[in-house]
Amino acid sequence: MDTNEHNTPTNSPERRKFVWGMGILSAFAAVESITGISFWRKKKPLSDKKQTVKMLTQDGRLVEVDVSKISGSMKKITNTEMQHWIKK
Repeated sequence: MDTNEHNTPTNSPERRKFVWGMGILSAFAAVESITGISFWRKKKPLSDKKQTVKMLTQDGRLVEVDVSKISGSMKKITNTEMQHWIKK
């Protein structure tokens, strides 16, 4: 036997803490990979991102409009209504 070798018991408290810590981390990683829920990355709040909708103007240009600027009554128009609405 080497004189520099230390005999550590297999059930030492440091070893138990390390094994439990690694087990918990691997459990989080497994749950994250299965469900797609992220525990480590910060999610960006939805309020920072402005939501826009692409709309067609009366003269035929395509523009992006903020969703908060649009009124609540959204209904589809027919093809004939759209053809009469666009100026040629």
